[in-house]
Amino acid sequence: MKKTLTKPQDETGERIQKILARGGMGSRREVERWIEEGRVRLNGVQAKLGDRIQNGDHLQLNGRVVHWEKFAHQTTRVLIYHKPVGEVVTRQDPEGRPVVFTQLPKLQVGRWISVGRLDINTSGLLLLTNNGELANRLMHPSMQVDREYAVRILGEVSDEVLERLKQGVELDDGPAKFDDIQFHGGEGANKWYHVVVSEGRNRLVRRLWESQGVTVSRLMRVRYGLLTMPEGLKSHAFHELESKALDVLLESVGLPKEKPLAPGKQGVKKHGFYKKTKE
Repeated sequence: MKKTLTKPQDETGERIQKILARGGMGSRREVERWIEEGRVRLNGVQAKLGDRIQNGDHLQLNGRVVHWEKFAHQTTRVLIYHKPVGEVVTRQDPEGRPVVFTQLPKLQVGRWISVGRLDINTSGLLLLTNNGELANRLMHPSMQVDREYAVRILGEVSDEVLERLKQGVELDDGPAKFDDIQFHGGEGANKWYHVVVSEGRNRLVRRLWESQGVTVSRLMRVRYGLLTMPEGLKSHAFHELESKALDVLLESVGLPKEKPLAPGKQGVKKHGFYKKTKE
């Protein structure tokens, strides 16, 4: 009886979830779940956790061919985008409102993934990356990545209210608090505070103030983890992280440093906009 030879797995290849995450198709955990659900096929056979991809392999996700070779060695990119009030963090908006993704440079492979969201009435620092695993780690509650906001409120706030917001209050989706509150001046009815939270629940900063009867008239994110808004970065503009800053960010969430790009592949940044140099 003739035996059927099974193609051996190349232990030097990369796992399916790592490659698809790098291409921005999802986080590693999401891809692992897709594999467990039977949505991924490798060379016509249902993939299993631990499978590695080698040159020439055929990969399908939900019945569609994935040209994984294009991003098998894709370099991680990270943008700091200055989102204005009025834009929404979505790829398409049924109401026809402007979306942040139309303001970004085009990617030849993969897609931009937003690290969290800012609601339509919130401006400031929005991180975007083509690395799904990096985005997932920056957002994951276990990482406790803090976010800092500049908040303009109406009226005076007592020390008792500030202390209560730091100790924690009960919201409709559970307890929440500010990790830090600092007064940043203001005249008349308007007062500015900088507040820090370490989770990304929907409208969390606004809801915390509103729980104490305080009205927020302006809200702007100025920092996400290690990254702050670059000085002079205007609305609708972006700044791309240089290699050293990118390495620090990757290491902060337990990911390895990036390998340097080949000569002629680097980009230059001008007024917040990315332009590719001539090769």
